[in-house]
Amino acid sequence: MSAVVAQSHFIFGLRRGVDNNVCFFDEQTVVFPCGNNCVCYNTVHRHQRFIPGSEKSQGMRALAISANRRYLAVSECGEKATITVFDLQHEQGRKRKVLTAGDVPVQEFVCMAFSPDSKYLIGQTGGPEWMLIFWLWEKQKVLASVKTSNSNNPITQVSFNPYNNMQLCVSGTGVFKLFRYSEGALKQSSFPKVETINFLCHTWMTAERVIAGTDTGRLLVFESGDLRREINTSSQGVQEQPDRQVGTRMIRDTDVDEASTVSRITAILSYSKGFVCSMGPGTVCLFEKTEEDSYRKSRGIKILPDPHSNEMTQADCQEIDTMCISPAEETLAISTDQGQLYSFGLSSVDINKDERAHFEFLSQSFHSKSITGLSVCLWKPLAATSSLDRSVRIWNYETKVLELYKEFQEEAYSVALHPTGLFILVGFSDKLRLMNLVIDDIRSFKEFTVRSCRECAFSHGGHMFAAVNGNVIHIYSVTSFENILNLKGHNGKIRGIEWSLDDSRLVSCGMDGAVYEWNTQTGKRESESVLKSCSYTDVAFSSDCKSILAVGSDLMLKEIQDCQVLREVPADEVAHTAVAVSHSGRVVFTGAASGTIRAIKYPLPIQKDWIMYQAHCGPVTKMVITYDDQFLLTASEDGCLSMWKIIDKEGRGLKSNRQIVHTEEILVTKSDLEEKTQNMLELKMRLEELQMENEYQLRLKDMNYNEKMKEISDKFTQQIKSLQTAQQTMKTEMEKKECEHQESSAEVTVKHSRELKDLETSYSQKLIVEHERHQDLQHQYQRMKEDFEMQRKSAEEHKIQALEELTQSYEAKLQEKTQHLAQYQEEAEQEICGFKEIIKQVEEDEERKIHDIQIKYEKKLHTVKETNTNLKGETGIMAQKFHSLQRQIEDRGSDINKLKQERQRLLGLIRSLESDIEDLKRQIAGHEKTNQDKDKTISGLKKKNQELEKLRFVLDFQLSELKKQTEPQQDEISEKKERIRQEELVQTDQSNTQLKLTVSDLKLKLRTRDKEMQKEMQKLKDLEIHLQRLKSDLHNCVGFIQDPRKLKESVQMIYTRYVPQTEGVEKSGVDQDVQRAFGRQRDHQEKTVNSLKMRSAKSAEEHEEIYFRIMKENVSLITEINELRKELCLVRTQVKDYKAQLTSYKRSHQLRPNSGEGPKKEPKHEDVS
Repeated sequence: MSAVVAQSHFIFGLRRGVDNNVCFFDEQTVVFPCGNNCVCYNTVHRHQRFIPGSEKSQGMRALAISANRRYLAVSECGEKATITVFDLQHEQGRKRKVLTAGDVPVQEFVCMAFSPDSKYLIGQTGGPEWMLIFWLWEKQKVLASVKTSNSNNPITQVSFNPYNNMQLCVSGTGVFKLFRYSEGALKQSSFPKVETINFLCHTWMTAERVIAGTDTGRLLVFESGDLRREINTSSQGVQEQPDRQVGTRMIRDTDVDEASTVSRITAILSYSKGFVCSMGPGTVCLFEKTEEDSYRKSRGIKILPDPHSNEMTQADCQEIDTMCISPAEETLAISTDQGQLYSFGLSSVDINKDERAHFEFLSQSFHSKSITGLSVCLWKPLAATSSLDRSVRIWNYETKVLELYKEFQEEAYSVALHPTGLFILVGFSDKLRLMNLVIDDIRSFKEFTVRSCRECAFSHGGHMFAAVNGNVIHIYSVTSFENILNLKGHNGKIRGIEWSLDDSRLVSCGMDGAVYEWNTQTGKRESESVLKSCSYTDVAFSSDCKSILAVGSDLMLKEIQDCQVLREVPADEVAHTAVAVSHSGRVVFTGAASGTIRAIKYPLPIQKDWIMYQAHCGPVTKMVITYDDQFLLTASEDGCLSMWKIIDKEGRGLKSNRQIVHTEEILVTKSDLEEKTQNMLELKMRLEELQMENEYQLRLKDMNYNEKMKEISDKFTQQIKSLQTAQQTMKTEMEKKECEHQESSAEVTVKHSRELKDLETSYSQKLIVEHERHQDLQHQYQRMKEDFEMQRKSAEEHKIQALEELTQSYEAKLQEKTQHLAQYQEEAEQEICGFKEIIKQVEEDEERKIHDIQIKYEKKLHTVKETNTNLKGETGIMAQKFHSLQRQIEDRGSDINKLKQERQRLLGLIRSLESDIEDLKRQIAGHEKTNQDKDKTISGLKKKNQELEKLRFVLDFQLSELKKQTEPQQDEISEKKERIRQEELVQTDQSNTQLKLTVSDLKLKLRTRDKEMQKEMQKLKDLEIHLQRLKSDLHNCVGFIQDPRKLKESVQMIYTRYVPQTEGVEKSGVDQDVQRAFGRQRDHQEKTVNSLKMRSAKSAEEHEEIYFRIMKENVSLITEINELRKELCLVRTQVKDYKAQLTSYKRSHQLRPNSGEGPKKEPKHEDVS
């Protein structure tokens, strides 16, 4: 029988706390750390390739990928930190080199970077050294190292200049330095004053320019290592102003201390069009370079709030840790501090600039905290996990997809899938909930009063389930939801339970060192094994259910049968935390506290014989093998879920004894189905309408385009004809110009030939003259050379003579100095002898004093020893008292925890009441706002009335005759205005007084309610103290269970102490009175709330009626004013007509003076009329 092994298949999760924890290998493959591995994930084929970490490492600290995307550097912590370089083009990620810091003791490398040509590597060590080490990594040679910071200023990022292999940049808290490698050392090339700035990230834009982001949201631009300007990031949103320029302003070194209100910039990355940077939680902004050498904010990308989360701000409040862009700059990937991976297509930025941009999950949503529960089902390839991040997730281990996901208000401690895969059991801090797995949701339909259920499991038949509450196992029926059995016996918390294949037995283990096998029909123990020195963490049946396998804190894997330990397999230095047995019975898998997984043959070997796998970076919490023996699922405190394929050494899967068929049925609620069918019908109708509209619009467009085509073709034919005529005219002109050019060129050639001859004759004469001058200069040079040699020889002779004289003078001075030295040495020796005699005398005096002090302190020591012996006896007595007090403190601690739970429940009630009060306050505020709005409308009407009065006065001034007609109407208008004002003021005063009265009543009721709540809290505390005393007496009574007489006496004593009949009647009466009073107060508050709502509705209706009345009156007034204006225009026209008639009449009267009396009277009569 060949050995069984586990092969890494797929992993869900992301390891946080790793610098640069996501990077692109190619357009389709992303590299990120998960557990104790580096994962190469192909996003198209959904395939993963694993690069395991080293066995003795204490965890990964940083990643770095080379510029050619071939090499991956992984930094690992330990006693001696290492950097391992892997070849990603090799299928298994072949290990190339392991780099260390040499003789320097380094515990971690916090960040790394490859050079642009991938030949060099830099690594920044952690505190307190903060050394930057420069390697030629292929030869494992340290070229240079330099200290970059001190212990108070940590470094956050190091990088190479992408245009220069020898230039580096280092940034951190109060640190921004440029280094250049030359002559075998790293030399600092810039000294900017940035001690008060906390740099979180930086990126190279050009060979001289670096942009850095700070913790105050500032983008600072450095040119050649000097701070030049700051990019303004306080512009409005991109959706509102997509083309707004982001200005840059020049700043001085003294301006660096200015604070900013923008969120932290934790990541920044350059690309061909500009750069990308994080702008606060859940937001990334794209900046594009403009022609003016500045940067324009072109787009903002956000993380959408999670639709499955109850807290709307949890997903979009994630801080971005790392960003990377694919080689072709088509995809942007980010990682967050909550262990999530997101991506965004950059090619869609230019296409959809008007739409809002959002990140999408790179693969799935992962757990961000420790996984507490893991379960699989029989009918479907599903696995359920629960986590301390308050979420429950359903994974499909065949398709490697997250099927369902939901977040809750409380932390989920345990989870169990029903064998059908249609129901799920989840344990929360307050209750145990049974839920339906619907097509797109997890819906609760039954709750059980099991608090803090850390373990739960369905039976293999699915008709029962077991749930753990502290040290008690409750067994419920799935069909009737009744509590069938309560299994009591453990003294400590239960850590693991499992059903047998026929569901007739249940095995449990606990922290008290007990492993019990229970009969699920009778509730009795069938076998037990107790080892108090061991705290068990997990237990499992063997494949034939004849023996039990358990792991615990004693570093042993035990096989227990018939209350005896058959075999023990010792572990290494790390304890086992979880165990799982294959259904075929060939292999046992265990998980360790270090995150490793071990495959052990079954039956268990005597010696240490197992295969170890690197899996997680935290303790393994749960392990499950699927029913078909094809996959092993492991969960850990690092929040990762790992899938392993179980195969033999020949690569074949294990053969299962039973045939398992997976079903595809799902649960759907009737309301969801009806909604979807209704939506389908509506969408079909909408589709038909759209098709009709599109056909009609296409016809119209075809008509328009045909007309435009005709117009354009006519225009182009006309243009072609005009161009042809212009071309013919241009040809004739060209021929004329060619003839002229030929004539002019012939004349120019004749001129140039003549000039050439003249120049040749003149330059030949000049050459002869210059040759003669050259010969004269050569003769002069030879003469000067001979003179110089004569001068040099005489100077050398003078130099030799001067040297001889100097040597003689200095030798004489040396002899004098040596004589003086000898004298001084003799004097120094005499002084030393004197000092030695003085020292001897002082030492003798000091020895006498020391002897006296020694005798004195020996006496004191003797007395102290005697007092110590007395105190040791007293400490023994005090230790006994301390142990007894410690037990009492533990009992009190359990009491305090229970009181805290009750307090939380009461706080919940208080919060609900406070929310009711806030609702009432909001209603009152709404009424006040409506009153303010009405005041505003009244003031607006007043202004309009003032304008109307101004117009009226203008009209009165212009037309004095129309005053008599408008005066009665103006009196009526003023009376109506006064009535309206008085009515509105009276109504608003009444409503305000009523609201104030109701508010005061509610405040008084709240105060009384608070007093009653305090009284009830005090009563509850007294009752809980009473109950704790009764529990302790009962616990002491259980100790006499073997002695019936003492048991009877203790029961009688408890009865007499705790069961006075009068008190019970009074307490029950008091409880009923409290409940009645509470019900009355609740009814009263509900009635007051309803009455307030009715009053607010009535006041709103009255205000609307008044508003409509004022609007109608305003309309009538405006119509009257318009009529008056029309009358005014008519009167003016009549006046003009009359004036014209008068002028005509005067002219006619001048012509005919005798017969002018008759016509004079007629216009006067008309004017009067």
